[in-house]
Amino acid sequence: MLKMIHCADIHLGSKMESKLPKHKADERRGEVRNTFHRMVEYAKNEGVRVILLAGDVFDSDRPLKRDKTFFYEVVKGNPDIDFLYLRGNHDGKESYVEEGIANLKTFSGEWSGYEYGNVYVCGLELSRENASSLYATLKLDKNKINVVTLHGQIAPTAGMDKINPAKLADKNIDYLALGHIHSYSENKLDDRGRYAFSGCLEGRGFDEIGEKGFVLLEIDEGVKSTFVPFSQRKIDEIEVDVSGTENAYGAYQAVKSQVKFNPADLYRIHLVGDIAYESETLAEDTERLLASECYFVSVKNGTLKKIDPKEYEGDLSLRGEFIRAVMGNADLTEERKRQMITLGLKALSGQEVDA
Repeated sequence: MLKMIHCADIHLGSKMESKLPKHKADERRGEVRNTFHRMVEYAKNEGVRVILLAGDVFDSDRPLKRDKTFFYEVVKGNPDIDFLYLRGNHDGKESYVEEGIANLKTFSGEWSGYEYGNVYVCGLELSRENASSLYATLKLDKNKINVVTLHGQIAPTAGMDKINPAKLADKNIDYLALGHIHSYSENKLDDRGRYAFSGCLEGRGFDEIGEKGFVLLEIDEGVKSTFVPFSQRKIDEIEVDVSGTENAYGAYQAVKSQVKFNPADLYRIHLVGDIAYESETLAEDTERLLASECYFVSVKNGTLKKIDPKEYEGDLSLRGEFIRAVMGNADLTEERKRQMITLGLKALSGQEVDA
């Protein structure tokens, strides 16, 4: 049996997109390198023969020497594992492949591959020149176990950075290993095979929430695939209703009662609901109170001002006129009225408004 790891989108050297303070951003960059190293150690301990890198090993076309040196030293330090490196859209303009590393194998703009007994692993690096023709030029032996790798997003049409699975159906593919999308997913390709995005190894921002890791392939007469969660930290995004609270400390208590924090993880908390107190510094105040609960927390304020129209019946100010006009508009839903009043009161008081 051949064991293989399908991973992608490591993004060594990423600047981190979580708006972290500098010391934590630096720390997270180191953790991305460390998770890649841990994965290789896992592969060594589990008898994995091949690590298939489906694009974006680096975050930039011109990665820092530190990141390049780290990657190549890890590869050279594990000669019993073949690293099959397909460049993606982030690391695609230049080749960073050092000469003379026997276990680092690459792909090009034409279909090429490597054999491991009855298993054939092939790939192609997408370009404008081959984006449409790649489907017709893929030829696979139906009697072999065929693993194919590409880097791009699923699309109903062919094109640059696009992969049309319908055009790859009935091509004798057993497993299509994809990179580019940073969350794990697996779907049926045809009656014979399926395709999967491994996702990234570590989430870098709040658009990359949830479990991150790689796919372990165990190949014998067929392909068994198992997603392995492996990130050092998880990123989560949670909405918390703070209606009925009386101040920022009450909002903090509401978050604490509704969220089970893992000290090692990163969180974005969205505060929602109707509140009667001033909320200008609610996000900042709640964020400070939660700071010790986890590795990093970001709080966003989406609460609405709780309005009692009766309080403004005799208010002759511009604020009163505005509130009465909004509340009296029969074309608006109650939620939309509250949203408009919240934004309007902020604007009337000279505060910055996020529309």
